[in-house]
Amino acid sequence: MPWIQLKVDTDNQHADALSDMLMDLGSLSITYEDGKDTPIFEPTLGETPLWNHTVLTALFEADYDLAPIVTMLKGLPYLGENFSHKIEQVEDKDWEREWMDNFHPIQFGDRLWICPSWRETPDPTAVNVILDPGLAFGTGTHPTTALCLEWLDGLDYTNKDVIDFGCGSGILAVAALKLGAERVTGIDIDYQAIEASKANAERNGVEDKLDLYLPEDQPADLLADILVANILAGPLRELAPLIAEKVKPGGQLALSGLLQEQAEEISAFYSQWFDMDAPAHKDDWSRLTGIRK
Repeated sequence: MPWIQLKVDTDNQHADALSDMLMDLGSLSITYEDGKDTPIFEPTLGETPLWNHTVLTALFEADYDLAPIVTMLKGLPYLGENFSHKIEQVEDKDWEREWMDNFHPIQFGDRLWICPSWRETPDPTAVNVILDPGLAFGTGTHPTTALCLEWLDGLDYTNKDVIDFGCGSGILAVAALKLGAERVTGIDIDYQAIEASKANAERNGVEDKLDLYLPEDQPADLLADILVANILAGPLRELAPLIAEKVKPGGQLALSGLLQEQAEEISAFYSQWFDMDAPAHKDDWSRLTGIRK
């Protein structure tokens, strides 16, 4: 069936109240968008901030009369004289198919492909990781994940153990195993990430070589030849001593989730323990690598 949507310009202070009101008035769903191209790259841990200029979209059934709602919104003090809105018809589609069509196999480095399960692998002889978008972050489409996958593709895994610090969907852990790692340990603060990593390892037939832990459950003596951490600059700095002590002397490190302007500071901080390389960049993001002293 077709739908109708109401778009309203608001701000981060009033978006949630406006959302609750529209849901009470019959909206089927609410989405938020950045109204002024002001992305929030690194929110504070535990926070989900909105943009100063937020566009709120409320979806209704096609025969819903939006006129009374618009009149009500015009009377809200916090929308006031600057009230701006748009009403649009939304055509009926196979939304699941539309969503699936957005994901294609992607190659990283020379050997590695990340492939959605509903598409054929472009090169059956390559190292193919089958991974679908899910609850946990990480499908290879974000520059930070791509930077890590490209780095992993170039490593020698002979008799090497790997730690995926902040494993998310498990994409890096599974990739390392399929590229030849002896064993991989995934660590994440989110139980859903642990479950997602486990499911993706099973889908790729490498679950017997993957150990998964919440931080409080990880072995105290855990060490690896290779450690990759795709998180954010704040946690990377805060957890640096812990990360460093988990890499064997001569072991390899990769850090991502960094904005380009954060790379120099984080590299200098990690140089206490690692001989750091020049950063690699993709779009606004960076990856740091180094060798444990």
